[in-house]
Amino acid sequence: MEAADLSYPLGPFVAPAHSDAASRALHVTDLAVLPEAVCAAVEGLGDAQLDTPYRPGGWTIRQVVHHLPDSHLNAYVRFRLALTEDVPVIRPYDEQAWARLPDASLAPVSLSLALLASLHARWVDAITRLPDAAFARTFTHPELGRMSLDQQLALYAWHGRHHLAHITRLTGRMGWRRSG
Repeated sequence: MEAADLSYPLGPFVAPAHSDAASRALHVTDLAVLPEAVCAAVEGLGDAQLDTPYRPGGWTIRQVVHHLPDSHLNAYVRFRLALTEDVPVIRPYDEQAWARLPDASLAPVSLSLALLASLHARWVDAITRLPDAAFARTFTHPELGRMSLDQQLALYAWHGRHHLAHITRLTGRMGWRRSG
């Protein structure tokens, strides 16, 4: 398997050309099912397995699991800022530095699995209550420019599937379970 496949098992994110209620519903479904899918993907893995990088030089499964709520909490806050402010400028964070913090390397994954489940339940509930027009609201990312909530939703639906694939493909390659 090529290194690019290990880094981007689903390919890099490509922003959709347009969004509508049907595509939005698919993205919301991705967010809704992610916590349970990540739980299933790491179920029964021991510390040695959780501390295995998904690719040479990459994060461990444990770091990936902790990264998901870290990243999605930031996305959730950005989403809410865009709903309550006019084109807010959001603050990026250093995800590599966050992944090197001791809790991301050592804490039980159960902590982040519970956080991810609660966060996604709340986020999905919020999203499904919004009128279609709300998804045109935007925020400004200092490095990426202006993003609509439709783009943000598509990005984080992909982001969850992307990191889930890191886990499931590693466990499949290692023979710990069938890859998904």
